[in-house]
Amino acid sequence: MTEFSILRQAAGLTVPKAAQIAGIATSTAYRWEHGEVAALTASLDKLRAAAQPIAAPAKTAFRFVDLFAGIGGLRRGFDAIGGTCVCTAEWDRFAQATYRANYRNDGPDHRFLGDITKVDASDIPAHDVLLAGFPCQPFCEQELKETGLQSYRDLVQGTLFFDVVLAIHHHMPRFIVLENFKEMLTFSDGKTFALMRHTLEKELGYDLGIRCIDARSVVPMRRERVYIVGVRRDLGHRLDFGAMDLPDPAKGPRLGSILHTEDGKEIGDPDFTNVDGTVADRYNLSDGFWKSLQGYAEKHHLNGNGFGYDLVGPSSIARGLSQRYHKDGSQILVDRGSGRNPRRLTPRECARLVGFDRAGENGFIIPVSDTQAYIQFGNATIAPISLAVAKHMESSILATR
Repeated sequence: MTEFSILRQAAGLTVPKAAQIAGIATSTAYRWEHGEVAALTASLDKLRAAAQPIAAPAKTAFRFVDLFAGIGGLRRGFDAIGGTCVCTAEWDRFAQATYRANYRNDGPDHRFLGDITKVDASDIPAHDVLLAGFPCQPFCEQELKETGLQSYRDLVQGTLFFDVVLAIHHHMPRFIVLENFKEMLTFSDGKTFALMRHTLEKELGYDLGIRCIDARSVVPMRRERVYIVGVRRDLGHRLDFGAMDLPDPAKGPRLGSILHTEDGKEIGDPDFTNVDGTVADRYNLSDGFWKSLQGYAEKHHLNGNGFGYDLVGPSSIARGLSQRYHKDGSQILVDRGSGRNPRRLTPRECARLVGFDRAGENGFIIPVSDTQAYIQFGNATIAPISLAVAKHMESSILATR
């Protein structure tokens, strides 16, 4: 294995992304990767810097854990207000690769755990704030028939929520922040959420604030998620989550803010764009596929169904990006004008759409395939919403130390 390859993998980079950091052509990077040509020392130094963990702050305002972490959307806000992540739990190996490539400042004591269902709560370090974007499962009928007087261990066994509860019960962090699909509120006619709320409030002793937040406030996409903020009741501290201020969704950004400009003025992004800045051809729909998609939509339209595709432009707001986007991209197709087939969003545009990159930027490292990137961004917590939640909590977190 060449030194270039060793450093590239240590930094969690694809060959094209390593080429970008090293300041060389992708073709040259592949020759260095395979040892066909000796790599330049100056370029290796750039990769070496990228591979080195960034030193953690000498003093941290608070410690937090990131459970069901995905690619770290929920943690981004808590990094921004001075927290230090001491533990990450994520089972998917592709999400792990993206996470490791982008969060390298957690310090030598940080623990990276895998499947949380196979982890003992005592293996999670002590912390002040627990973050968990856990997948929600409806509870079984027997659980829903319980009176609520039994232990939470009897009520929620076998669900992923149970693993969150075990961690909370063991460590009793001062604050908890949970995020989930809005459908969580209506599973089993609301009984699932009622049981979860009972567990957190009555069994574990947290005062809760609950909000369903539409991402349209901060990104050009419709996506509603439920956020639950909990404060340990014995602290005697009130946090009014309902008072958190967010921009008016009707005045939110439009897709033009996240699309590639394709005018050559944008920062080069060779993984997804051509040398002249235009989007790579592989994102354009083929004639055959575009014809098939139109036929499929027309068939459902004639049958009175709403299935189809959604053409968007710079002034549009997109439907919610989902992990299924990699299958055909039909939920968000960029209109390229008359006579040209539409195209899918690039993974870079998806990173911007969920707020991991700002407009025109490409700092978030995407070391996985397009398919995996679409799945990851489709599942991700909206980063600017996480920031808004963290900033709203900041004074409370610091006041209760």
